[in-house]
Amino acid sequence: MRDLPITLLRTFVMVAETLNLTVAAGRLHRAPSTISMQLSRLEELVTTTLLERGQYGVRLTPAGEQLRSHAQQLLNLHDRILGSFQNADIDGKVRFGTHDQYATRSLTPLLEAFVLNYPEARLEVFCDHRPHHLLSLLREGKLDLALVEMPVLSDGGLRLDRDELVWVRSHTHMTHLRDPLPLAVFVDGCYHRDSACQALEKMGLPYRIAFTSQSRAGVLAAVRAGIGVGVIPRKTVEPDMVVVEQGLPPLPKTNTSLFIADQVNEATTRLAQTIEQSPQFTHTTTEHLVDMATEPCE
Repeated sequence: MRDLPITLLRTFVMVAETLNLTVAAGRLHRAPSTISMQLSRLEELVTTTLLERGQYGVRLTPAGEQLRSHAQQLLNLHDRILGSFQNADIDGKVRFGTHDQYATRSLTPLLEAFVLNYPEARLEVFCDHRPHHLLSLLREGKLDLALVEMPVLSDGGLRLDRDELVWVRSHTHMTHLRDPLPLAVFVDGCYHRDSACQALEKMGLPYRIAFTSQSRAGVLAAVRAGIGVGVIPRKTVEPDMVVVEQGLPPLPKTNTSLFIADQVNEATTRLAQTIEQSPQFTHTTTEHLVDMATEPCE
């Protein structure tokens, strides 16, 4: 019986997740041609077709779906075993604060990898939609790390990615044409909500808060139901939503910034490095992490 190399399985799982060879290649820091060759090699080893390639990407065959589940379990076990030996001396509590939109999307594989690679570390994640509240908790010593979305000209932190806020509606509801404009937003203190209200007031457009939630899932459910227009970063727009480009005021650009407390343990430093080095974020500057005790966050 032939062995299945871990490297090939890791490539396959990434392709199965993204269903796009180019995207998978970028996340794995390899050329698309290398990814293609690794997939072909894996199919030779299992003697069956795992992926069907087409004009718009790839899709898993029934055999591919079966392997995906088994491969993910094997990779998790492999990483847990390796982490227990390589990082057994890295322990301690890691208190991490972030927005719901990160915790449920881009951070999921990163946090999973951290838990597997550092089994002795005790990760505690706190989600809140108010960036300034998270930063105040960090300054007060109640958080070690904070990954937040800030206005593009804000000071402090390591800027990992740049985006912009956009208005979104569902495909089936013309919510953006109602008067006054109904909004589906987070509760008070959210940067998205504040930016939307300020932009509408500046343009003199009447609006009302039709739906509020403390979670991204709740806000998007209201948008899908036609209850209100939502405000989210462009890079997080769901496939079943429409970006409203006309008739509403432009919204500000944003930075995804990572803040770290001035005194942290090694486990916290490793999580910061995991986030910073992830291909999921595109580094837009070379700014360093700042001392939160002296650097203002406005």
